[in-house]
Amino acid sequence: QVQLVESGGGLAQPGGALRLACVASGFTFESYALAWFRQAPGKEREGVACITNNCDTYYGASVKGRFTITRDNARNTVYLQMNGLKPDDTAVYYCAADRVKYSFGVATLNDKTWTSIDYEGWGQGTQVSVSS
Repeated sequence: QVQLVESGGGLAQPGGALRLACVASGFTFESYALAWFRQAPGKEREGVACITNNCDTYYGASVKGRFTITRDNARNTVYLQMNGLKPDDTAVYYCAADRVKYSFGVATLNDKTWTSIDYEGWGQGTQVSVSS
């Protein structure tokens, strides 16, 4: 059973940085893609970043160049380094995981599908607030 626990959220000033972590258990971590999503009050959930089992990375347009997703398979942990924070980054950030599946040898999770697939498991979320 996929279990994900996020940490590292908090209050940051505009231009500041935070690093989120998501510790996973209950599944074969290295076979899964991990992603970060966020949801602000009154807004739809938004894909932030994704890292595949092969360490390919994908980013949402609003965070590209500012955020970096990495994974540590030895620690079953995925990280989101957030630099250059803006007030618009304020949201609850969620970690998600999905086993990478293949169709005719091609991964079904890619740069066009990662925000819309049905992830197998989700964390409880961690609040990130950016304000002066």
